[in-house]
Amino acid sequence: MGDRLELFRGVVHPWHQDHFGHMNVRHYAPFFDDASYHMWTRLGIAFSDMLAQHGVHCVSAQATTRFVRELVAGDLIVIDGVVSRIGTRSATFHLRMLHADTGALHATYDLVEVFFDPETRASAPMPPGVREKLAAHYLPPEAE
Repeated sequence: MGDRLELFRGVVHPWHQDHFGHMNVRHYAPFFDDASYHMWTRLGIAFSDMLAQHGVHCVSAQATTRFVRELVAGDLIVIDGVVSRIGTRSATFHLRMLHADTGALHATYDLVEVFFDPETRASAPMPPGVREKLAAHYLPPEAE
């Protein structure tokens, strides 16, 4: 069973706020997107090497954000993640945005990454070496 991997740390700035005084929903996506790029390196599969080593790369097919608790300017965040599903041509990452000081959960992000062959322009089977590394960090959703 995999451990959660720390992927990103950041700060909520005043320009992230909306007219209600909390971080607007549009600003969660860049934080989670940056964290998801780090996920591959933390799994031991540098995204920049995936095509050269495995003949495929990944494309994001679906991203679902669940907003739990508001954030305000000055809040420090940390994003961690695990592999929550391993398919034949895709994998799902489950990321959490936590308050760095309190550990409170503020949002979750479920990202489906599909393996893609740029030659055929179609989905491709997950390479065995990649599957092995994903499995080492698999944490079923119920175990959370």
